[in-house]
Amino acid sequence: MIKCNVTICGTISRDASVRTGKDGKEFVSFPLQVSVPRKDGNGGSLEISVSKDGGQDEANGYKYGSRAKVAGTLFLKRRGEKLYFNLSADSVSLPDVGNMDSFKGQMVFRGKTGQHIEERKDKSGKPYLMFSAFSAEKVNDGFEYQWVRFFCFGKEKEEWLQPGVKVDVKGEVSLSLYDGKPDISCRVEELSQYVPDAGNDNR
Repeated sequence: MIKCNVTICGTISRDASVRTGKDGKEFVSFPLQVSVPRKDGNGGSLEISVSKDGGQDEANGYKYGSRAKVAGTLFLKRRGEKLYFNLSADSVSLPDVGNMDSFKGQMVFRGKTGQHIEERKDKSGKPYLMFSAFSAEKVNDGFEYQWVRFFCFGKEKEEWLQPGVKVDVKGEVSLSLYDGKPDISCRVEELSQYVPDAGNDNR
């Protein structure tokens, strides 16, 4: 499970449309283009799919080329090589957004650690941890896996933190591009071992 409470500033890249959900309620949908840094030093952009409760009157206000500040809950959906960003918006602001794109938010993550948990020191000699973990989503007869890199500053490794351990993590999420693909990392604020209930097959 990966869920992020975010505020994103970007540009609407297509006029909003009105759709109907499975519950029969109408909602407004539009893509938001946002610039993010690239690990190789060049700029890049990602498309965020935004949805918000509302009808045609509200949709008429979200036009191609408009600057928008959107706050809400971001869900990541991995399908093969493609990663989709779906933002369920609580609010959309159009005036006074400015020309600077931004992506800020907090991640809530549950998953399993990878094979390498590194103990390092920063330039001041203070310890920090770096590790990757994945969250799995059941899709049809298989699973899709999304990896996130985690940085724990000012913390030493606890005994329970081992490869293949299930963890609950909360922290500040960062988004960048590497080789043209989204790269997701998190500056950890809370880290604990996740112990599922008996018979619970969460991964």
